Amino acid sequence: MERMMDELEQSRLKRILTQTRSIALVGASNRPDRASYQVMEYLLQHGYQVYPVNPQLAGAVILGQTCVAGLEDLDQPVQLVNVFRRGEFTSDIALEAIEHEAQCLWLQQGIHNADAAESAAEAELEYVEDLCIKTVHQQLCGE
Repeated sequence: MERMMDELEQSRLKRILTQTRSIALVGASNRPDRASYQVMEYLLQHGYQVYPVNPQLAGAVILGQTCVAGLEDLDQPVQLVNVFRRGEFTSDIALEAIEHEAQCLWLQQGIHNADAAESAAEAELEYVEDLCIKTVHQQLCGE
């Protein structure tokens, strides 16, 4: 269930979404029935540059974008790392996002990790958890 957002949180999320142009989507899928595929498609349709990340699909082309194994394989910086992985994997992803100099770590709906949140806070990285980036974009940026 979507959590309620106060005005301050809505303002922060809208700022993140409007300032972001490049997104690494960790846990990307080439299956149209998967949420990560649908979110990637939506983000691409709304003008974001999206880089799929999934070690099992490295080299595959998903929605016209070549998938890489990990954030370290990206040739360019990304502003936001959007995560479709179980919570126990997100601590390492947070550290990779910090190393890659991302500005925001966004864990999709249902994903929580206290260590990832702490790492993000220490690195002064914007942090969002347990929210679907597509749903938030639809709510705050119009659809």
